[in-house]
Amino acid sequence: METQSLRDRAEHIIAVEKAITYMKLHLEESLTLDQIASVAGYSSFHFTRIFKHTTGISVRRYLSALRIEAGKTKLLNAPSTTVRLLQHIGFSSVGTFQTRFKSYVGLTPQKFKNLAHTLFRYVQQHKETAFTEEDNGSEGCSVIRCHIQAPAYFQGIVFVGLFPRPIPDERPAAGNVTAFSNSEKVCTIKTSKPGSYYVLAAGIPWSLNPKDYFLLHQSLRAKSPKAIDIKQPSNIEMELNLREALPTDPPIVINLPLLLFERDSVNKKSKLEEF
Repeated sequence: METQSLRDRAEHIIAVEKAITYMKLHLEESLTLDQIASVAGYSSFHFTRIFKHTTGISVRRYLSALRIEAGKTKLLNAPSTTVRLLQHIGFSSVGTFQTRFKSYVGLTPQKFKNLAHTLFRYVQQHKETAFTEEDNGSEGCSVIRCHIQAPAYFQGIVFVGLFPRPIPDERPAAGNVTAFSNSEKVCTIKTSKPGSYYVLAAGIPWSLNPKDYFLLHQSLRAKSPKAIDIKQPSNIEMELNLREALPTDPPIVINLPLLLFERDSVNKKSKLEEF
């Protein structure tokens, strides 16, 4: 029975990977669930359940994240790309693309393109300067202490946040950031917002290429095995083991350098234009 379950699981992963590859190759088309499920070899009803069980999110949300990631890639790889041209990655209008992009990334497409180098320089400053722990006090807050482990070769910056779903496609309810250069690091998140959250982490190696901080397909990642329920102030300990991306992992579409700047600017009252 267990052998059959493992076999089914392997078949489901293969089917989901096949569907994801198909979506990536046909982002400009108005893809339907029936089309995608057919490629995977399942009925829409069955495939929907398989896909969510494998990736943690719906087909629609995954596809939307792929399209936003494609937009980010075009904006950074081809500076002359206009927002109007980006409509052709599957959005019904320029306005729809701009709204969805800002919701996921935190900036309009134009601002994302214009501020990329500024945010890159800001992140690079932290390579030589230790991160300061936010001191917002713990009274009335839940405190989540994340014990982060990573492969021995990894040196870089690690972002950890609380998200309502196992995909980082919106601003986290709370988060923190730390530099990583050894086998284990503790990163503390404080929040006064009750809810059910997944703890997601991304590890970005230090790089001289600005794109490596915005296009994160090669970054390490980790997530809590299930959502944690925060109903009242409490202390939570958990382990997060950073690993390389799997073919079924959704893209990390949020703008992590922007989140770092916003975290720091609360106390410094600084502006992006200053960097």
